[in-house]
Amino acid sequence: MSYSEVKFDKDAVFLVTGGAGFIGSNLVEALLRMGHKVRCLDNLSTGKQENVDMFMDDPNYTFIKGDITDLDTCMKACEGVDYVMNEAAWGSVPRSIEMPLYYEKVNIGGTLNMMEAARQNHVKKFVYASSSSVYGDHPVLPKKEGQEGNLLSPYALTKRVDEEYGKLYYKLYGLDTYGLRYFNVFGRRQDPNGAYAAVIPKFIKQLLDGETPTINGDGKQSRDFTYIENVIEGNLKACLASHEAGGQAYNIAAGGREYLIDMYHKITTALGKDVEPNFGPDRAGDIKHSNADISKAAEFLGYHPEYDFECGIKEAIDWYRENL
Repeated sequence: MSYSEVKFDKDAVFLVTGGAGFIGSNLVEALLRMGHKVRCLDNLSTGKQENVDMFMDDPNYTFIKGDITDLDTCMKACEGVDYVMNEAAWGSVPRSIEMPLYYEKVNIGGTLNMMEAARQNHVKKFVYASSSSVYGDHPVLPKKEGQEGNLLSPYALTKRVDEEYGKLYYKLYGLDTYGLRYFNVFGRRQDPNGAYAAVIPKFIKQLLDGETPTINGDGKQSRDFTYIENVIEGNLKACLASHEAGGQAYNIAAGGREYLIDMYHKITTALGKDVEPNFGPDRAGDIKHSNADISKAAEFLGYHPEYDFECGIKEAIDWYRENL
């Protein structure tokens, strides 16, 4: 996207936690391109050094190897910072079901450490990653803030708790917090490897490698697949939002809906592959359908995503072809 409409003070300092991860490294890249000073805090447990190697010679870039579960590290990272984009977390619904205690430690305890460090260091804005998983089993589409159901995984619970802390820090301490409920983000530098890899990069890599992908379930589940550029826009716009818009959560998505089987065939067509998928069992904790109402983010954040699924998937496939 064009970031010309997004203006910060030229001396603004940003901290991106989880900055060596998929979303975090894209935020770091965008901010550096805008000419700002950026600190990246990452313990490299899920993030990758190779995602940020390209920034190492940029005088505006600082890498801090550290963990958000350590309050002292968070405090030092926030010194002199104007804006925090908190992306550090452990993702994956299935993995959270296997490791609930670890998710509580990192996603709740770590995020609370970062909010407290931001408060004590008088950070202007604290923007943090939430998730569409907070909607749980609520059946109504599109998903709208304030209409949440029963949670289906420890991961979803950690994100709901983060949002509650965001509300409290706004009301009690006046810290401007903005929770961004991401909907199935995809794009460059998203890891296609491992048991918990996201479906789009995993399918692309398997097809490029001549393998047959497996769809969990019947392929008739739907998702609001959201290209990374839209997420960058959401974060930048949240950093410029009014105080009155703080203490709340916002859907960050494309506002569309793709069935998994249709998404799969769009990828095979783009890659010139004629491979029918295998079908496996449904994954525990997964939501059947997901589609976002993004009107609240449009009204309060000025969020107007430029990339629909077709544009995003084309760019993503081009990137993986060049980089895998």
